[in-house]
Amino acid sequence: HVQLVESGGGSVQAGGSLRLSCVASGYTYSSHCMGWFRQAPGKEREGVAGVYTGSGRTFYADSVKGRFTISQDNAKNTVYLQMNSLKPEDTGMYYCAAVFSPSVRKRLWLLNPPDFDYWGQGTQVTVS
Repeated sequence: HVQLVESGGGSVQAGGSLRLSCVASGYTYSSHCMGWFRQAPGKEREGVAGVYTGSGRTFYADSVKGRFTISQDNAKNTVYLQMNSLKPEDTGMYYCAAVFSPSVRKRLWLLNPPDFDYWGQGTQVTVS
């Protein structure tokens, strides 16, 4: 079965950096959509960044453009989220997600949580 395991969260001061990792297993699709999402207490889950692994094309929420970078290492089945210039409003639980349906590729830019079928357990990021 599909498993997504996130790591790399922690507590940092504003202006600092963190790199999150998501190791995926349990499937053989080589081209699919992966995304990073976050959820702050009392708020809805929101999309942060996405990548189509076939082409490497990436998408970002406006709030993180220029600060966050999503990347992939296909050999390691791992997707990363490099987060720089962190702000207190970046605080939240960060989730990695995957979807294999080809139709989602066309709307990946929306970073819409309901489009994604598989989710990790999350890793906490706290910026003070």
